[in-house]
Amino acid sequence: MSVSKPVCVVDDDEGIRLLLQAYLEQQGFEVSAFADGLSFVDHLREQAAADPQIVILDVMLPDIDGFEVVKRVRGFSQVPIIMLTANAEETDRIVGLELGADDYLEKPFNPRELLARIKAIRRRTEQMPDTPVAPTGQRFRTFNGFALDTISRNLVGPDGEDIGLSGTDYQLLIMLLDCHGEVLTREAIASITRGRDNLPMDRFIDVQISRLRSRLGDDARAPTLIKTVRGKGYVFTASVESRADAPLA
Repeated sequence: MSVSKPVCVVDDDEGIRLLLQAYLEQQGFEVSAFADGLSFVDHLREQAAADPQIVILDVMLPDIDGFEVVKRVRGFSQVPIIMLTANAEETDRIVGLELGADDYLEKPFNPRELLARIKAIRRRTEQMPDTPVAPTGQRFRTFNGFALDTISRNLVGPDGEDIGLSGTDYQLLIMLLDCHGEVLTREAIASITRGRDNLPMDRFIDVQISRLRSRLGDDARAPTLIKTVRGKGYVFTASVESRADAPLA
């Protein structure tokens, strides 16, 4: 492994917490471990300006649950979050993704699979994937009054307000913008946003699209920006401009 990155493990089960800490440190990561959600949120708020981390977050915690942790974290940070759930139902996973988690893993799990998920997220967040991009120097994408800065990854809405995007939100949006007018299959979207194939009955892509529509204020019942092409995938239908300079306020 090249340059290590800090990882936070948040789990009230001491056995799992110590196991993950030992395993990830063995793999070259710098690990901080927390037994509850509030102490972790406080820690992350204090470290918000530090290098990006990856968070391994259990759903069941003794003070606030993992869902509440995600909501609070997304109020000030877009740190990648992998949620752990012991619930075999899809509900926990879907709720977590809708709130802003980047991936999920069901307990019990193989630590090697967790490591693979961490590496996939690092690849996605540290360098842009192989998607079509505008010519060099075209830093901004503008559409329907929105402006996306591809360097800071900030999205500003028509009202001038910043719109929070997780790492996966950003990857999905830039993919749609740079392929606007083209139908993107679910498989293509999965390979970019997850780094692996879309599994049968895996609703991750649907949840991601739904979440991005919500960020953009795009009505899921009658979308005007991201439209569903039944049996094929999704298409971004609005006009997109790539430009080097920031649009005027």
